[in-house]
Amino acid sequence: MVLYTPGQSSGYPRTEVKEGIRFHFLGGGNEVGNVGCVIEDNTGTRVLIDYGLAPTRPPKYPDQCPPITDAIITHSHIDHIGMVPWLTQFNNVKFHGTSLTSAVSEIMWRDTYKVSKIEGYPLTWDKRDLEYALESWVTHDYQEWFIIGEWKCRLHRAGHMPGAAMVEIETPTHRILWSGDLDTRDSPNTIGAKPIKCDILCLEATYGGKIHPDRSDEEARFVSTVKEIVQRGGVALIPAFASGRGQDILRILYREAPHLNVHYDGMGTRLTRKWFENPEHIKDVEDFEKVWKWTRKVSSKSDRKKALQADVIVTTSGMLDGGPALWYLNRLRADISNGILLTGYQAENSGGRKLLEEGKISIFGNLTKIDLDVSQFQLSNHAGHTELCNFAKDCSPKNMILFHAPEESRSVIFSELGEKIDIHLPVNGTPIHINS
Repeated sequence: MVLYTPGQSSGYPRTEVKEGIRFHFLGGGNEVGNVGCVIEDNTGTRVLIDYGLAPTRPPKYPDQCPPITDAIITHSHIDHIGMVPWLTQFNNVKFHGTSLTSAVSEIMWRDTYKVSKIEGYPLTWDKRDLEYALESWVTHDYQEWFIIGEWKCRLHRAGHMPGAAMVEIETPTHRILWSGDLDTRDSPNTIGAKPIKCDILCLEATYGGKIHPDRSDEEARFVSTVKEIVQRGGVALIPAFASGRGQDILRILYREAPHLNVHYDGMGTRLTRKWFENPEHIKDVEDFEKVWKWTRKVSSKSDRKKALQADVIVTTSGMLDGGPALWYLNRLRADISNGILLTGYQAENSGGRKLLEEGKISIFGNLTKIDLDVSQFQLSNHAGHTELCNFAKDCSPKNMILFHAPEESRSVIFSELGEKIDIHLPVNGTPIHINS
């Protein structure tokens, strides 16, 4: 286990905030993922937003958080929630979020703990911290104001996935909007984010400079590729993220190709049950109930063998770094009528990236050549460049902080909006003060 010493090894400034707002990124400032930011003003109010880890090999952790009493968690992806159990080392800390984020957190944390043991990498928290964390949630409805110190806060739909939230903070001097991961476009299972007028906009810029293809056109191309594989007698293997993407794919396939025999495997089956326990976060939940009844869920070894005869297998992991996807790929790779459809971002050094670039992937420790057709589709639930810039303009901020992005993405947005908005480009560990 990696041991942090609360309040002693942190690089967080010891000086008090005399005026304005101070933003200090522990992670995710000048990088994708690994997000954590402390916001503080001269009232002494201090809030942490998100505390994730980058699930690389080995994982990358954010800087140590200073003592806090409250953290707001935007959504349940590991790069935003993975380090949260460590925060329980501060007494009586409260985690604020939506009911769905709270509900799926246990599954995400237990999976992170399990993977850390399998992969043999150190984790900064243990099972006891996890249990404390589950007791520390305070959930809020969208639009519901709640008080932290001298600030009023409320959550808004972020569009990134069901349960994801933007955070609006009203301080005595400024109105702050923290976007979290957002998408202004509607997706199969949730509706898009709407702009909120603010003085300071903290905007994720993951896809700055990148124009997404039309969503309906990309979905049509995806379904067409699935049908081509099935018509030639193959199985379409679709690695998908467990929390959001897999469920989106199921709804697309049900809508466009309900005659197909679709099997769903992996952690997403457990997460989806939590969705149904929190139906207010799901777009047209009655329709999704039909999708779920139509989908064949894999829950045993015999089910997994039966799935090899399916038309489509949707399963984790979305980047082919583990999970059932590798088990299926190892058994499907000999028949070139089968195909692989990647629907999400493939991080550097991930199995999916290696497969795309080299046609090879490590399967259970062996570098294996894959001769199957591999296709990639842009079904991202992050806003693209056009959506990000339009969202920023509609929020009308005087100041904007661009985070959760590579440098090239931030620079393109800076070039387009920098003349009208004061734009700040954070670096992890270096505070940003905004007074005006």
